[in-house]
Parts: sequence; C-alpha cells; structure tokens
Amino acid sequence: MPTPSMTDVFQRPSDSEATILGYVLRNNGTIQPEIARDCGLSQQTVSRLVNELVDRGALVLGGRKVNGRRGQPSLSIAINPHHAYSLGVALMTDAMSVLLMDFAGNVVDYDYIAMPAMTRRAVFARLGEVRDRFLEATPAARERLTGVGIGISGYCLDGKSRYNPPRSLDDWAMVPIEELFSDALGLPAWVENDANAAAIGESFLGAGRDHADFVYVFMAAGLGGGVVIDHRLMRGKHGNGGELGLILPWRLFQLPTLETLLQSVRKAGIELDGISHMLSQFDPDWPGVAEWIEQSRDPLSLIASAIAALLDPDVIVLGGRIPRVLAEMVIPTIELFDDARRHEPRPLPRVMLSQTRVDACAIGAAMLPLEQRFYASML
Repeated sequence: MPTPSMTDVFQRPSDSEATILGYVLRNNGTIQPEIARDCGLSQQTVSRLVNELVDRGALVLGGRKVNGRRGQPSLSIAINPHHAYSLGVALMTDAMSVLLMDFAGNVVDYDYIAMPAMTRRAVFARLGEVRDRFLEATPAARERLTGVGIGISGYCLDGKSRYNPPRSLDDWAMVPIEELFSDALGLPAWVENDANAAAIGESFLGAGRDHADFVYVFMAAGLGGGVVIDHRLMRGKHGNGGELGLILPWRLFQLPTLETLLQSVRKAGIELDGISHMLSQFDPDWPGVAEWIEQSRDPLSLIASAIAALLDPDVIVLGGRIPRVLAEMVIPTIELFDDARRHEPRPLPRVMLSQTRVDACAIGAAMLPLEQRFYASML
C-alpha cells in the first residue's frame, strides 16, 4: 500500500484550482487576466487561488508580461516542475517502456526494455530496477512521487482496470491491473488503454495546447484511438471509446498497423526479429514500406473520413509507435471524403503528426496520476 509520505505530502486542489493548474500546464507563461477570461472565473478568485497555489509550491511566478492593458504588466505564471513527479509504464506486446515525469510534463528519465516474455514476474522485476535507478538519479522525486500510470494494449472489460489484451500479454488479461501495480510499487495506480493514455498526454502536452477537440489515431502492433472533446477524454460507457480499428471490415482491408508493416518488409526480404527491432533500425527506403503505405491509404482514409463525419474535430492526430518519418509519409496519402457541394465545401479536420515525443503511451501513462490528482480534464 502507498506510504504516508507518498500520499499525504500533497494537498488535493479544489475544482477551481485544478482548472487553473490544467490551464497553466497547457498555457505556460500565462497571466491572471487570461486565466479569468478563458476559465470563467472572476479576477478576484483567480488572484486568490493563484497566490494559494504559489504558496503551496504548485505554481511559480515569472517575469512581467504585457497584456495590452493600462497599468503595470502582469506577472507570468508557470507550473513548478519540482512540485510532484509520476511514473508512466507502457506495456506493449514485445517491450516495456518506463518514464519519470515532473509536474510540468517534462520527461526526467526514460528507459525502453525489450522483453522476451511480458509476464508479471518479469515486468515487476525490471520495473523495480528501473524505478530505483530513476529515483537515485533524481532524489527529489523520491518523496514527491504521486503515483504510477499504466498504458496497455487491449479493451477494457469493467470500465476500470480489467483489460483483455493481445495474446502476448496473457498474464495481464482480466486481472485488476491497478491493484497489482499499487501493491508492487507502493503507489496509487491508474490504468488506461494505450491509445487513450496517449490521447491524454497529447491533450495536455501536445496538440491539445492548440486544439480542444481532436481524435488521436494510435498506430502500434494494433490500431486504436482516443477521442478528446473540450480537452476531455471521452472514455465511453465501458472505457473503450475510440476503438478506431473496429471501424474497418477486416475481411476487406489490411489493418494499417506496425504488425502488417513488419510482415510487408519481411516479405520483401528484410530480416527483423520483431516490431521493436524494426523500429530501432527503421529505414523508410526499405523494400515493402512503399507497398504498405499504398495498402494503408484506403483504410486510413475511411477511418479519417468516419471521424470527420461523426465527430467534426479540429484535427486528427497520427501517433503511437509509428516512426515520425513514416507518419510524415503516410499523412499526405490520407483522403477525407467530401461531396464537394457547390463551391464552398464543409470544413474538414487537418491530419497532423503527434506533438509529443519520446514515447506516446508512456507519456500519457505518466500524465494519468497527475491528471487524476491535480489537473482538471476539462476547462
């Protein structure tokens, strides 16, 4: 169970404080008038709450920022990165990645571990080693580690923490994942589908800083997604909102996944051990890559067009484990279907590259404890 030093060191923010924290995270260097305007709070309330959050160490004041009004410029406001830390764990079919994040969403430390077997015993043994190494390198995080977030491939069974993942993750199927991680690490734990986790990270630290409404297309061994509306993840009744791969009639289309990419380049003569090996060595000029892009065009266009028609988001974000150079090649091939009525067609979302770096799922997983404990999920 969590130790008192890990759970009691923080004062849980009120709803209005959490709204301010979430706004400042997305708009680093903002000022009080901007917070009041965009968060629907009075200037007096914002002033009082910002001062309290500064006193508690969650926010810091910076230099003065001109805001176009008369009088002295306002002090800029930023997240104090050292206020809290979190761990993010991405459980993949062939690997695990672990990330230490600070309160401002910065990646403090990171490790990627290829795993021959993704059993609970193997994962927790390696995870304990990585956590200890992270905390030794960043001693300040030891007493201010607020929790661990887990992203896992598969769909949720109970709307909480039981998942049905791919066969290679059999040891994690239909078990209380949050409870297992909390017991193993002595920390509060939160779990999400890998695509939903990545969408949360993108909402706070990536495209969500400029776009309140977007759909995240998560490409890994499988194909998933996350829907964010008004900065809030739409989890759905059972926690399975955004299962984009299920839009495709599988008998008619090849799924645009890294597994089918691996099959394509292997068929063309490239010898690779698996997805992790392929990603570490990836060359966009490999034979089989162009063929995979061509085969992915229609299914991705169908998915993107369905997203545009059903949800009308600002943007569609392509991310996950797909190499950035490959994503940049894929995006121009995606066509959003439109009837082109008259000479003013309906507005369509732009397809863009994920703005988070390092590891989309691990970043989103590390955001889970911070989101749950400190940051509002909508403005």
